[in-house]
Amino acid sequence: MNRCCAILWICLGLALFPASARADELRPAYIEMTEQLPGQWSILWKASTNSRLGQTGEVIFPGNCKTDGDRRREFAGSNILTRLSLRCDGSVQGKRIGLKALELSNTDALVRIAPIDGPVQTLRLTPDQPIATLARPSVISNVAATYTILGIEHILMGFDHLFFVLALVLLLKGGWLVAKTVTAFTVAHSITLVGSTLGLLSLPPQPVEAVIALSIIFLAVEVVKAKPDDIRLSERFPWIVAFLFGLLHGFGFAGALAEIGLPQGDVPLALLTFNLGVEIGQLVIVAVALATLYGLRQIRGQWVHAVKTAMAYGIGIISTYWFIERMVA
Repeated sequence: MNRCCAILWICLGLALFPASARADELRPAYIEMTEQLPGQWSILWKASTNSRLGQTGEVIFPGNCKTDGDRRREFAGSNILTRLSLRCDGSVQGKRIGLKALELSNTDALVRIAPIDGPVQTLRLTPDQPIATLARPSVISNVAATYTILGIEHILMGFDHLFFVLALVLLLKGGWLVAKTVTAFTVAHSITLVGSTLGLLSLPPQPVEAVIALSIIFLAVEVVKAKPDDIRLSERFPWIVAFLFGLLHGFGFAGALAEIGLPQGDVPLALLTFNLGVEIGQLVIVAVALATLYGLRQIRGQWVHAVKTAMAYGIGIISTYWFIERMVA
């Protein structure tokens, strides 16, 4: 009886926690400030139409800068793009830039500053720190660190990708088999992430997102149906399953990266480090899941099957909700 109650509570918790959230939560705002002529800057400011920033957010520019001309706004997919010009009196180094209403949102913002006669710097604004100081060249934060962190956050906060990796761990037995399968998933989504970002590959986003949800449902069903004396095809050749579905997940990563934005002139580095961050986050998921299952086997070995089943049901329920939502959207 106690075991049944535990299973029900786990299913309920999994179902209620992320179901109301979108599978890919990472949709940061993006500000690009490029100096065209000495003292003359062009601004590109992007925010999601669904976020508070897209509705009420405003950029806080350096105090020695004033807008020059009218703002031009346009819609691009689910984003609002604002373009304008600034005229700045002297250097912007040591000045402050930020976003109003960022502290009221649940997302971050990337800022890229490209002066004519100095190195490019990339800053990251958060709800806790909505304003930052433009650094001197010696302390400029780099694109690599920023996009690595974004990649880690995306895999940890993008619940559909997280659930897929978690379901693989639940399905397979043995750390080495899990490692090989996750590597196949990594190789596959890296191929389509790079190809899609560079414009070499393309698929419509809505069906891709729907099939990604379907891939998680498939794995959840396989976990529930798994039996010690009946090795299923997905358990015999899990790396093939992971590779094929990984190709689709790569398009999902590419869509998220397109929403974030890539800094002009730093595309290869940003792409590489974002993918690196995704892999780091993925390894964290695998390590935590394996450690949790190992600990449970040591404490209550008879509960492992029940917990796996409960988690598979929870993952399957949420993924079914996502699949239906994406099909009718």
